[in-house]
Amino acid sequence: MLSEIPGAAGTGAGGPGGSAAPRRIATISLHTSPLDQPGSGDAGGMNVYIVEVAKRLAERGVAVDVFTRATGPEQPPEVEMAPGVTVRHIGAGPFGALDKHTLARYLCPFVFGVLRAEARNDPGHYDLVHGHYWLSGRAGLVAAQRWGVPLVQSMHTLARVKNSALAEGDVPEPEARVRGEDQLVRQADHLVANTADEAAQLIHHYDADPGRVSTVPPGVDLDVFTPGSRADALRTLGLPSDTALLLFVGRVQRLKAPDVLLRAAARLVEADPALRERLVVAVVGGLSGADLEQPRRLAELARTLGIADLVRMEPPRTRAELVHYYRAATATVVPSHSESFGLVAVESQACATPVVAARVGGLPTAVRDGVSGVLIDGHDPADYARVLHRMITEPAWRDRFGAAGVGHARGLSWSATVDGLLDVYRATSATEPLPAAANQ
Repeated sequence: MLSEIPGAAGTGAGGPGGSAAPRRIATISLHTSPLDQPGSGDAGGMNVYIVEVAKRLAERGVAVDVFTRATGPEQPPEVEMAPGVTVRHIGAGPFGALDKHTLARYLCPFVFGVLRAEARNDPGHYDLVHGHYWLSGRAGLVAAQRWGVPLVQSMHTLARVKNSALAEGDVPEPEARVRGEDQLVRQADHLVANTADEAAQLIHHYDADPGRVSTVPPGVDLDVFTPGSRADALRTLGLPSDTALLLFVGRVQRLKAPDVLLRAAARLVEADPALRERLVVAVVGGLSGADLEQPRRLAELARTLGIADLVRMEPPRTRAELVHYYRAATATVVPSHSESFGLVAVESQACATPVVAARVGGLPTAVRDGVSGVLIDGHDPADYARVLHRMITEPAWRDRFGAAGVGHARGLSWSATVDGLLDVYRATSATEPLPAAANQ
């Protein structure tokens, strides 16, 4: 029996609350650092998740060490990210950005670095390991078994799910990743899913034991992402007060489908030429995935569609800057082909801006369809254009979604996320860690 946790644990053996909270956690984030700017390269919602959870765990007296791969010689071995949270840079492979698939070759030196760092401490330094993404889980599995502590694993994305929903021209996830995820599902002491949909995918596609899967939704920083004056936000962005701003925030890659928004915008101005005078499409984020090799892909598409003058390609922005974009937008568009949760959608709603999103993955959890936004089946730009046209031309309809979105986002706080995770940690610590596989 699965349990969705806004603040209560899933169904791990021993039940929630069966043990004391851990004193210190080793968080593994091999392929991307919590210090990286979200929205570029491999940094995205997972980075935000790790940062926000670690800070709030530390505030509750649980120290967190985040192990990540060093990408430059100037990086110190340790960085205090926040009181009680330390980022530890581990040398593994050459410096610089490496493709996630290439990183698998450097798992052994990374694990060695993690074990060597822990060896400087007294035995029992860590009470639990939490791995994020499959590569980190593979490293975390070795560390947890070496230290005799449980491994809690968050996948964030799943290879079989991504491969079943590939965008045109995208590259499938390799079989090595699928096998690695299979191993983690078998051997992790507990799996944390972002949504009930992800939990069901773990069970259906990976034959996960339902008794070792808990659903703990991610949250949003409700102190940062708040409603505000749309006119002031447009002014801050240097846009006229009558601008109809359609917003995409995230890594620019085929999986996230920003091209769907551009094609929808082209249909909008074709159907209603008067909109051209005030329509702006903002794509806020850096290149990622296959788009790193085709940096002009979106710009060329905008030119081909005849809307190059309407599109603003913006670099990744800090959270304080993103608030202005969300508040200024008529709607935030999340047309992803696959999405484990959709943090951008929740941030937008917290700022009272409705979301138009694909009905995939965790987005039905992040967006209340027909209440805080509109979910669309498929990726036909015409479907997006119809909804976006109504958002632009019927402001009262749009504002009702915005007001409801604020209330929906309030139910997805990081505090509630940490409540759920602590319940999972307690329940998992109350059981014996799974033994290592004989043929590992």
